[in-house]
Amino acid sequence: MKQPRMSRIYPASSLAGLLFVSIAIWYAAATQGNAAAYLLLFVLTAVFFVSIPHTLLNLVGLKVRAESVKPTFAGSEVSLPVEIVNQSTVARHAIKLSLLSCKGRPVRINHVPAGQATRVTLRFAAFKRGQHQIGTLCLECVYPLGFLRAVRSVTTRQQYLVYPRPAGDPNLPLECASPGENKLQTDLGEGDDFAGVRPYILGESQRHIDWKAVARGQELMTKQFSTETRGSLRFDFAAARFSDIEDQLSQLTLWVIEAERARRAYGLLLPTGEIPPSLGQAHFHRCLRALALFR
Repeated sequence: MKQPRMSRIYPASSLAGLLFVSIAIWYAAATQGNAAAYLLLFVLTAVFFVSIPHTLLNLVGLKVRAESVKPTFAGSEVSLPVEIVNQSTVARHAIKLSLLSCKGRPVRINHVPAGQATRVTLRFAAFKRGQHQIGTLCLECVYPLGFLRAVRSVTTRQQYLVYPRPAGDPNLPLECASPGENKLQTDLGEGDDFAGVRPYILGESQRHIDWKAVARGQELMTKQFSTETRGSLRFDFAAARFSDIEDQLSQLTLWVIEAERARRAYGLLLPTGEIPPSLGQAHFHRCLRALALFR
């Protein structure tokens, strides 16, 4: 990550108010010969010029590092963890962090102690599947008086992955059974016999989440039922009969999520290659990655 040394400074919107007040005071002092008005004008001017180096110095010594981003689905929110390290001997105040390439809401950091670090999370929408680059992070402050705005840009090569948006028919197609296997009736665990819990899979339906465990402060867990079947499936790209490629990828994504939730071994058959049937988080994300990067 490239860390620029210098910050740029721009007038803030409140500077117009200061100029208006200063001109009014100068006019009153000039027309009435009021020494007190001149003194007030000089004090305001001096305070303004003194604030310029303070505004610039408020961003000096700050090191910004974008951390790894967890994959998400198109239409969902990307969470970008960012660490800000204050390498100077003076605390920094009222800093705003934003991402230039996205219209996400900026994060405000009120205080970064000297020689310490703080971690914040930038959140923005993921509109399109694929591999994307974070781009440029922007540090901004108007400290201490708000008349000037110091801006510092930090370019990062950090990337993030967006999976296709899961959509379509959640029922697993019977014709997707692997060759040589019986075509079992699809059952997504809707039975009455509770068979334990397992970690929640990103993107799957929340209707099976163990909310009582969440209330106790535990991680997200999904309930399993004994009626879940154990057939190996192979999802063929041609089996998702849609005219649009994105709709086909959305359907395959949903099938992958449902098959993983049902604990049925599954694989992918794409025009670009084949992923053999398997189970588990590594296989789950391997399939979704192949769908996200499909060309």
